[in-house]
Amino acid sequence: MASSGQTLSPAGQAAPSIAPRRDIQQDAVNRPLAGYSHDYARGHDTGLHHHAKAQLLYATQGAMRVETETTDYVVPAGRALWMPAGWAHRVRMAGAVAMRALFLREDAARVGPAAPTAFPVPPLLRELILAACAMPLEWDEAGRGAHLAALILDEIAGAVALPLGVPAPRDARLRRLAETLRANPADDRTLEQWGEAVGASGRTLARLFLRDTGLSFAGWRQALRLAEASALLAEGMPPARVAARVGYASAPAFGAAYRTAFGVTPRGRGTIGATAALAGR
Repeated sequence: MASSGQTLSPAGQAAPSIAPRRDIQQDAVNRPLAGYSHDYARGHDTGLHHHAKAQLLYATQGAMRVETETTDYVVPAGRALWMPAGWAHRVRMAGAVAMRALFLREDAARVGPAAPTAFPVPPLLRELILAACAMPLEWDEAGRGAHLAALILDEIAGAVALPLGVPAPRDARLRRLAETLRANPADDRTLEQWGEAVGASGRTLARLFLRDTGLSFAGWRQALRLAEASALLAEGMPPARVAARVGYASAPAFGAAYRTAFGVTPRGRGTIGATAALAGR
């Protein structure tokens, strides 16, 4: 995660120095959930912030890069990220993004996980999100809105997590390594070679990766490559070009790794359809 000069609490909650975003009406409306629709230009950066309510971050177009204290996520169209209330995060738009998000009141948010979690958005949930975004903020709790909200909460409660998160290392040397690899995921230097670049032995880096991320260097790099691949696919890049861009020796090798991680094959802009297929298995 890029440094912002702000600090987070050990639990990932926003520290007092991080101001909540109070300019969003959905954060204050007294309904179980409220839809939020906004189109963002490529490169838009929300800065580090948190909300009083839990969010379901979703986009019908483009990919979002969401950073938290412990994990970085790439969330392409067709997938969603659950963000608990009070959890500090930063969202950067990897391309033009059509965000269609939900804000959930505390009682409604109990259906969601306790930590940020990515999951697929099947066709039913997609249409429910769009319908919620089309409703007035203060919808009739005895009418159609209540039925939509109940269905949405049921879909969220039954969602299956996807491995879209890449653990963020804490050690300064690992952060330099991570920033370089994010810029060029195809960089295939060994840990020993990275050690020469960042000032540590390969053995030390291996130990630090396990300590900071819970993954081996190879496992962490694969997670990063697949996350970056998801963003490129969301922008419409053909899978063969994505494979080369993120460091796979061949398109079949990339396809096999992608399918192992996500249960579907990479399909460029067809990723939305692929995600729906995963959700319907």
